Amino acid sequence: MRSSVTQTGRPTPREGVRIRRAVARDARRLTRLVQASRAYEGPYAPMVAGYRVGPDYIETHRVFVAVEEATGRLLGFYSLILDPPELDLMFVADDAQGGGIGRLLAGHLLHEARQAGLTGVRIVSHPPAEGFYLSVGALRTGTERAAPPAVMWDRPELLLPVA
Repeated sequence: MRSSVTQTGRPTPREGVRIRRAVARDARRLTRLVQASRAYEGPYAPMVAGYRVGPDYIETHRVFVAVEEATGRLLGFYSLILDPPELDLMFVADDAQGGGIGRLLAGHLLHEARQAGLTGVRIVSHPPAEGFYLSVGALRTGTERAAPPAVMWDRPELLLPVA
Protein backbone atom coordinates (compact mmCIF):
# COMPACT_ATOMS: atom_id res chain seq x y z
CA MET A 1 0.00 0.00 0.00
CA ARG A 2 1.44 3.37 -0.98
CA SER A 3 0.77 6.45 1.06
CA SER A 4 -0.27 9.39 -1.04
CA VAL A 5 0.64 13.02 -0.52
CA THR A 6 -1.74 15.94 -0.02
CA GLN A 7 -1.42 19.27 -1.85
CA THR A 8 0.49 20.65 1.15
CA GLY A 9 3.12 17.95 0.64
CA ARG A 10 2.20 16.09 3.84
CA PRO A 11 1.74 12.34 3.58
CA THR A 12 -1.87 11.23 3.71
CA PRO A 13 -2.35 9.16 6.84
CA ARG A 14 -3.11 5.49 6.40
CA GLU A 15 -6.61 4.86 7.69
CA GLY A 16 -6.53 4.24 11.43
CA VAL A 17 -2.84 5.14 11.78
CA ARG A 18 -1.51 8.41 13.12
CA ILE A 19 2.06 9.67 13.11
CA ARG A 20 3.02 11.81 16.05
CA ARG A 21 6.16 13.09 17.71
CA ALA A 22 7.55 10.57 20.17
CA VAL A 23 7.61 11.50 23.84
CA ALA A 24 9.85 10.27 26.66
CA ARG A 25 7.27 7.77 27.89
CA ASP A 26 7.52 5.97 24.48
CA ALA A 27 11.13 4.97 25.20
CA ARG A 28 10.44 1.47 26.53
CA ARG A 29 8.12 0.59 23.65
CA LEU A 30 10.64 1.85 21.09
CA THR A 31 13.41 -0.13 22.75
CA ARG A 32 11.26 -3.29 22.72
CA LEU A 33 10.47 -2.81 19.04
CA VAL A 34 14.18 -2.51 18.19
CA GLN A 35 15.29 -5.46 20.31
CA ALA A 36 12.47 -7.75 19.12
CA SER A 37 12.99 -7.06 15.41
CA ARG A 38 13.34 -10.29 13.41
CA ALA A 39 15.49 -8.32 10.94
CA TYR A 40 18.23 -8.44 13.57
CA GLU A 41 18.29 -12.16 14.20
CA GLY A 42 21.24 -14.40 13.53
CA PRO A 43 24.45 -12.60 12.57
CA TYR A 44 22.80 -9.19 13.03
CA ALA A 45 21.71 -9.85 16.64
CA PRO A 46 24.77 -8.21 18.26
CA MET A 47 23.81 -4.89 16.65
CA VAL A 48 20.69 -4.51 18.81
CA ALA A 49 21.63 -6.60 21.83
CA GLY A 50 21.35 -4.22 24.74
CA TYR A 51 20.32 -1.36 22.44
CA ARG A 52 18.22 1.23 24.23
CA VAL A 53 16.15 4.15 22.94
CA GLY A 54 16.13 6.36 26.01
CA PRO A 55 14.01 9.38 26.93
CA ASP A 56 17.10 11.56 26.43
CA TYR A 57 17.45 10.31 22.84
CA ILE A 58 13.78 11.06 22.14
CA GLU A 59 14.10 14.56 23.57
CA THR A 60 17.30 15.28 21.61
CA HIS A 61 16.26 14.01 18.16
CA ARG A 62 13.27 14.21 15.84
CA VAL A 63 11.66 10.88 16.64
CA PHE A 64 8.22 10.10 15.21
CA VAL A 65 6.00 7.10 15.88
CA ALA A 66 3.23 5.47 13.84
CA VAL A 67 0.42 4.52 16.20
CA GLU A 68 -2.76 2.56 15.59
CA GLU A 69 -5.43 5.03 16.66
CA ALA A 70 -7.96 2.51 17.96
CA THR A 71 -5.56 0.70 20.27
CA GLY A 72 -2.59 3.01 20.76
CA ARG A 73 -0.35 0.19 19.53
CA LEU A 74 3.05 1.29 18.28
CA LEU A 75 3.52 0.13 14.68
CA GLY A 76 6.84 1.73 13.87
CA PHE A 77 9.07 4.76 14.27
CA TYR A 78 11.93 6.73 12.76
CA SER A 79 14.52 9.19 13.95
CA LEU A 80 15.79 12.04 11.80
CA ILE A 81 19.02 13.83 12.67
CA LEU A 82 19.25 17.26 11.05
CA ASP A 83 22.97 18.04 11.30
CA PRO A 84 24.33 16.27 9.43
CA PRO A 85 21.06 15.10 7.79
CA GLU A 86 20.70 11.38 8.45
CA LEU A 87 18.06 8.79 9.14
CA ASP A 88 19.35 7.34 12.38
CA LEU A 89 16.70 4.69 13.03
CA MET A 90 13.64 3.29 11.28
CA PHE A 91 11.80 0.23 12.53
CA VAL A 92 8.40 -1.28 11.75
CA ALA A 93 6.91 -3.93 14.03
CA ASP A 94 7.36 -7.38 12.49
CA ASP A 95 3.63 -8.08 12.28
CA ALA A 96 2.94 -4.66 10.72
CA GLN A 97 5.44 -5.05 7.87
CA GLY A 98 3.93 -5.16 4.40
CA GLY A 99 0.99 -2.99 5.47
CA GLY A 100 2.34 0.36 4.26
CA ILE A 101 3.67 1.59 7.61
CA GLY A 102 7.26 1.89 6.36
CA ARG A 103 6.11 3.89 3.34
CA LEU A 104 3.98 6.10 5.56
CA LEU A 105 6.97 6.75 7.82
CA ALA A 106 9.21 7.43 4.80
CA GLY A 107 6.68 9.93 3.44
CA HIS A 108 6.56 11.65 6.82
CA LEU A 109 10.35 11.68 6.96
CA LEU A 110 10.46 13.42 3.57
CA HIS A 111 7.94 16.00 4.74
CA GLU A 112 9.94 16.71 7.91
CA ALA A 113 13.19 16.95 5.95
CA ARG A 114 11.57 19.34 3.46
CA GLN A 115 10.20 21.49 6.30
CA ALA A 116 13.70 21.63 7.81
CA GLY A 117 15.14 22.83 4.48
CA LEU A 118 17.16 19.69 3.80
CA THR A 119 18.00 18.64 0.24
CA GLY A 120 18.77 15.02 1.07
CA VAL A 121 18.96 12.56 3.94
CA ARG A 122 21.82 10.06 4.31
CA ILE A 123 20.83 6.50 5.14
CA VAL A 124 23.26 3.84 6.26
CA SER A 125 21.04 0.82 5.80
CA HIS A 126 20.74 -2.49 7.53
CA PRO A 127 21.63 -4.71 4.52
CA PRO A 128 18.23 -6.50 4.31
CA ALA A 129 16.43 -3.11 4.32
CA GLU A 130 18.27 -1.66 1.31
CA GLY A 131 15.53 -2.73 -1.12
CA PHE A 132 12.90 -0.89 0.89
CA TYR A 133 14.89 2.35 0.87
CA LEU A 134 15.51 2.05 -2.87
CA SER A 135 11.76 1.53 -3.37
CA VAL A 136 10.96 4.83 -1.63
CA GLY A 137 13.40 6.80 -3.78
CA ALA A 138 16.78 6.49 -2.10
CA LEU A 139 19.85 6.22 -4.32
CA ARG A 140 22.84 3.99 -3.54
CA THR A 141 25.93 6.14 -3.00
CA GLY A 142 28.42 3.66 -1.61
CA THR A 143 29.20 1.25 1.18
CA GLU A 144 30.05 1.97 4.78
CA ARG A 145 32.71 -0.47 5.88
CA ALA A 146 32.28 -2.54 9.02
CA ALA A 147 33.52 -0.97 12.24
CA PRO A 148 34.01 -3.79 14.76
CA PRO A 149 33.03 -4.55 17.44
CA ALA A 150 29.63 -2.82 17.04
CA VAL A 151 29.10 -3.63 13.35
CA MET A 152 30.60 -6.72 11.77
CA TRP A 153 29.31 -6.29 8.19
CA ASP A 154 29.45 -3.66 5.48
CA ARG A 155 26.28 -1.59 5.09
CA PRO A 156 24.79 0.10 2.02
CA GLU A 157 25.02 3.87 2.09
CA LEU A 158 22.19 5.72 0.36
CA LEU A 159 20.88 9.24 -0.16
CA LEU A 160 17.18 9.99 -0.02
CA PRO A 161 16.66 13.13 -2.12
CA VAL A 162 14.23 15.65 -0.68
CA ALA A 163 12.34 17.20 -3.57
